[in-house]
Amino acid sequence: YAQIGDLRLPISLDADSTDYDGKSSMLRFEGLRLSQGNMGVVADEGRASKLDFEDSVWRFDGNVVIDTENGRIECDSADLTFTEHELRLAIIEGDKATFEMVRPGSTEVTYAEARKLRYDLLTATVEFSGEAIITEGGNEIESELLVYDILERRIKAASSGETEDKVRIRYTPPPSDEDTEGDVEDEEADSEVDDEGVDENP
Repeated sequence: YAQIGDLRLPISLDADSTDYDGKSSMLRFEGLRLSQGNMGVVADEGRASKLDFEDSVWRFDGNVVIDTENGRIECDSADLTFTEHELRLAIIEGDKATFEMVRPGSTEVTYAEARKLRYDLLTATVEFSGEAIITEGGNEIESELLVYDILERRIKAASSGETEDKVRIRYTPPPSDEDTEGDVEDEEADSEVDDEGVDENP
């Protein structure tokens, strides 16, 4: 995840081309590359009402990739909110927006996908909605709404209570020491949770 201290560094912006739409009062960039500290964003197109990061929302569309020191987000579009020259909030959307992160001091990858992500950089939480799935440490949790606390490694899942909208948890045990060939079939355990939510701390 992006560290807030790094977000106080200067912001660099490069683009293949830029123009100003007087009708909508919007700046438009093609082939946009934006970076600040260890955070970087590339997109086919970027738009903003002003070239200012004091208090503004930037819209990115087309093959959007957001990189941080330990993670990556890939999506169709993203709205990034800057306050006092710091990235505070990212609203991510896509047919299948993806989120990957490797925690410092670990090689384990946390992977998630959903139709929409809301990444609050101040609280280090990510809200996944719309066919959301998070995989971490052999646990796979699926629901319409998942909230991931990055610092606490806590996942909160909630469902609407409808039959087709359950919280599902799947655990795949690691191969045993005897599975030297590496081709022994994995055992999987599925479960459904009927209540409004569940906390999972892998």
